Amino acid sequence: MTTNWTVTRILWDRNAGLYFTGLVVSAFGTSALGLAAGVWVKDLSGSNGLAALCMFAVWAPTLCGPALGTIADRVRRKPLLIRTNLGLAALLLTLFAVDSRTDLWLLFTVLFVYGTTVVVQDPAESALVAVVVDRDLLGDFNGLRMTAVEGMKLVAPLTGAGLYAAFGGPAVACLDAVTFALAAGLWLFVRVHEERPRRPAGNWRTQTAEGVRELWGHPGLRPLVLAGGTMMFLASLSSSTNYAIVEALGHAPAYTGVLYAAQGVGSVAVGLVSGRALRRLGERRFGAAGIALAAAGVAARAVPSDPVVLVGVAAVGLGLPCVLIAAFTAVQRELPGPLLGRATATANTLIFTPNVIGLAAGAALVELADFRLLLVLTGLALIATAAWLALVGTGVFPALSGRSVSPDQSPASADRTSAKSPPDANPV
Repeated sequence: MTTNWTVTRILWDRNAGLYFTGLVVSAFGTSALGLAAGVWVKDLSGSNGLAALCMFAVWAPTLCGPALGTIADRVRRKPLLIRTNLGLAALLLTLFAVDSRTDLWLLFTVLFVYGTTVVVQDPAESALVAVVVDRDLLGDFNGLRMTAVEGMKLVAPLTGAGLYAAFGGPAVACLDAVTFALAAGLWLFVRVHEERPRRPAGNWRTQTAEGVRELWGHPGLRPLVLAGGTMMFLASLSSSTNYAIVEALGHAPAYTGVLYAAQGVGSVAVGLVSGRALRRLGERRFGAAGIALAAAGVAARAVPSDPVVLVGVAAVGLGLPCVLIAAFTAVQRELPGPLLGRATATANTLIFTPNVIGLAAGAALVELADFRLLLVLTGLALIATAAWLALVGTGVFPALSGRSVSPDQSPASADRTSAKSPPDANPV
């Protein structure tokens, strides 16, 4: 397997390059609007609570992910993505009507529909990637996508803030609409042959349950998804201490932006090497190594030293994406195409819903306990999660389903096999 630089390998592949560019363009607009929406609501209402509801409106549909994911298995994925992107572009233009507090219902409605559409798009994107991108490029593509999304978070919010300050919220909504339209145009030129899928048997509830069973019953995927959800919960607990850390270091609250930037740099870096690391370690060990690195970074944030805290935050940025990249790459490789949309949506819900719960719990805990104790305990819990993921199914911990997972059939083994001869790779 070639060891060329990841960016070159992806961008030289025509379909992967077009698809990736579309994702980057769309992510830029999404990140720009993410900051501006909260500021917009704050300016119109003067309410911190209403401003915080912007993120809740976008995240709330994730709870219905398994059911919404069935849509991605009932239609062809490429036309679905193009049409939903164009639909969102048109929807965002309605925000030009938002001019006062009484118009905020429209903004929240658009954000909720926005979040619902993203929940439908995510499994469709994942399923289409499994067809568009060569099997041995999946890990590289997912890592590079993580790099791009995190990179946009470093650049796009500043662009959105500047545009909002100069021209107001509708201008940012217009920017996001343009990026969705551009992404749809790029994906129109992606060459992929998709047969019209056969309508899944049973009603909506049966179809949803089928995707959940397929993911949950897989002995290799279930530990990765559980570890990913646990990590997101613990990471969100840790993130609730950011302002306390900044205060202990003697800085103004604005210094929190420096912490976010350091974490973003780490996340950008790991995406560039994730494909090679996945082929070398396999999904399970790569994810476990990332969680362990994040654990060390979380604990380091308890040290009253700027350099140590910044290194710790960068380590968290390096480590956290690993299990996410590993989990979704494994889902793409291991599950059949007709179920991939529902299964991916289920994985999204199981991994990202704990993030919302952890944010709420962390906000309460940081008021009740010393933040340093919270960081140390969170780091220990992350280490325990990493150890469990590394050892599950090896004999130290039993497998998590009725089917056993022997060492030579672990996710790591399957990944190495797929890298050598994809057509002959054994399922986990």
